[in-house]
Parts: sequence; C-alpha cells; structure tokens
Amino acid sequence: MASSNLLSRRDFLAFPAIAAAAIPLASLAQTARKNVPVGLELYSVRTELMNDLAGTVTKVAKMGYEVVEFYAPYYDWTPAQARDVRKLLDDLGVKCHSTHNSGAAVTPEGFGKAIELNQIIGSKYVIQASQPPARTIGDWKALGDKLTSFAERLRPLGMATGYHNHQVEWRLLDGQRPMDVIAASTPKDVVLQFDVGTCVEVGADPIAWINANPGRIKSVHCKDWGAGQGRGYSVAFGDGDAPWLKIFDAVEAAGGIEYYLIEQEISAPGQQFAMAERCLANWKKLRS
Repeated sequence: MASSNLLSRRDFLAFPAIAAAAIPLASLAQTARKNVPVGLELYSVRTELMNDLAGTVTKVAKMGYEVVEFYAPYYDWTPAQARDVRKLLDDLGVKCHSTHNSGAAVTPEGFGKAIELNQIIGSKYVIQASQPPARTIGDWKALGDKLTSFAERLRPLGMATGYHNHQVEWRLLDGQRPMDVIAASTPKDVVLQFDVGTCVEVGADPIAWINANPGRIKSVHCKDWGAGQGRGYSVAFGDGDAPWLKIFDAVEAAGGIEYYLIEQEISAPGQQFAMAERCLANWKKLRS
C-alpha cells in the first residue's frame, strides 16, 4: 500500500502553480528585480576616466558594475580607439548599451560619426544629453522633430535614439511641460532616459511619468537628490528622497526597463571611486 505522504503525479505537477500563488506579489517583484543589470554612468568617475580610461573601466567592472555609459568626450575617439574600448569591454565582460551625447554628436551632420562609434562599442542607444536653451514650446517640438529624424536613421540598423531629462523639462512653459511635448512629438521607439534626481528636485511625480509612458523608459539614471542643507545632489544613490522601490516596480512593470545606470555627479576628485562603491553597496541593499 502506497504511503499517504507521497504526492500523486497530478499533485506534483500542480505544486509549482500552488506554491507560486502562495508567494506574496511583493516577493515576486523583488525576485524579478534582480534580473535587471546595473551600470555606472561614467561621468560619475570623470576625473579618473580622463586620466586613465582602461584603468577606470577595469576598476568599475571589478566593483561589480555590469554596464557602463560613456558620456560626451567619447565622440572624439577614432574608430581604432573605439575598437580598443570594445575589446576592453569584452575582456571584462561589461556592456555599453548607450552613450550620452551633446554638441556635434547630435547635429544632423555629426550624427553619422556617433552612429559609427556606437556600433563599434556595441551600443544600441544614442541618447541626447540635453537641449540647448529653448524659449518656447515650439523649440521643444523642434527637438522632437530632430529626434524623430534620428530615429528614422537608426531604425534600419537595429538602434534607437533617446533623450535625457534635466530639471527644465518638468517646469511649465506656455502651460505645458516640455517632457510631455517631447514624448508626444516622437515615435514610441525614442527612449525617454529617465534622470530621477532632477524630477524629484522639481517636485514632479516619477511614478506617474513612468506609467504615462509605458515601454519607453529603457534606462534610468539612478541619481538621487535630497532636500535640506548640504544634501542636494551630493547624496549617494539611495541616501536621498527618491522613492526607489516604487520606481523599480514601476519601470519593471510598465516602463520597459533594460538596465539601470547609477550616477553621482558631485563627488570631488579623489573620492569618485569611493562614491561609486558606496552607491553600489546601497543598490545591493535596496535590491535584496
């Protein structure tokens, strides 16, 4: 006679579904969050990067960052230099999914070089870092038109463009927020790279923004901001006022997140590596 403690085949097959149903939804969300890679926006270690690119990227990789984002000076590389960087990244097992671009890189004439360099280093997204002074909503709509034209050039290559917000895009201009204008005037494959700290500083709602733009928040600049004397952008990621757990849940449920980029832009020379390590330690605590 079979023991009553043994599961039938039907019970055994049903058990995973029963077990999953018994796990709180919050726990399932935390498990899913662990699968999204975290990187470093290399502006966070800009002094070291300018002095020793290979050594800096190597040190960042050894800290445990899985992704890096190069900022504007990369545009001065030759294709040969870009190939050297790609070899370094491959040897370290680190990816570069996007670059941060300004100046000539985001002009119709200079965009071709940005495309070439991004293809060499394996980057899919050519992100515009900011908008030159815009005095009217019409100026922001013109930016949308430019991003749309870039998207059309990149789409056949399996690449995309995007825009990185700062404070000004959240403030009303002619009764509209420039960020809403950018989102409305560009196709859905134009990435809305979300700089969290600037949104929080201005008092905009980061969760509402994410939910209003599903699938377009492919990357998040995890830059914190804290109210109060001596805080602001000097705080490490995780030590400020941004509601990170809610942001993680929103971008992973609706935003279309592919990777996170920690950014800390205030650290003094000589302290940038230490701050990058502190930010990563805070990241691990929040994700545990």
